Amino acid sequence: MQEPTRSAPQADRAAELRTAIDRTGYYPEVVASAVSDAVGGEDVLSYYVHHEPTFERDEVRRHQSVIVLTPSRLILCHTDEHTGDDLLPEPYTSTSTEAVSLSSVSSVVVTRMVTEPTSGPRPPAEAVLTIGWGGVSRVDLEPASCNDPQCDADHGYTGVLASDDFSLRVSAAADGKDAVGGLLSFAATLSARTRGGR
Repeated sequence: MQEPTRSAPQADRAAELRTAIDRTGYYPEVVASAVSDAVGGEDVLSYYVHHEPTFERDEVRRHQSVIVLTPSRLILCHTDEHTGDDLLPEPYTSTSTEAVSLSSVSSVVVTRMVTEPTSGPRPPAEAVLTIGWGGVSRVDLEPASCNDPQCDADHGYTGVLASDDFSLRVSAAADGKDAVGGLLSFAATLSARTRGGR
C-alpha cells in the first residue's frame, strides 16, 4: 500500500502525514510516535510513506519507510515486524529513525522508467530515489590499465566512490498509480531544498 507525498513549501503537513500513516494500518501508533519524536516539532514540508510487504516461505513480513522533509532536516523512519527470537520471544516491531541535516545531503538521484517512450508523453511506470549524505559509501574497484595492449605492468586500481545512504524504488504496478508521482514530487521538493542558497 502506498501513500503519495504532499508538498507545500510554507504549510505544515503533519496532520496529513499522520493520516497517511494511519491509512496503511501498519502499527500506526508505533510508527507515528517514532516519526513525531524524530521530527521534534518542526514543520513537515513534504513526506512519503511506503509500505512494502515481502513474502518469505510461508510468512508475510512487512516493512514501512517514512521519509519526511522539514525546513532543516531529512528524517527517515524504518519499521519492521519480527516473529520473535531468543531475546524477545513475543512478536515485536523494530523502528529506527535517522535525522540528516539538509546541508549534509550531497546527492539526490532520481531514475525514471518510462514504457513505450516513442508513443508520446507518458507518466513513468517506475521510479528510484537515491539520497546520499556520506553516511554510507561504496567503493567499486577494478584493475587499472593503459592503452598499450602489449603492456603487462601493474597499473594499480581505479574505482568509483559512490554515496547511496538511502534508496527506494516504487512502481505503479506494485504500489499503486499514485506511488511514482508521489515519489517524484517528494524528490523534486527535496532537490529544491538542498540546492545552494536555500
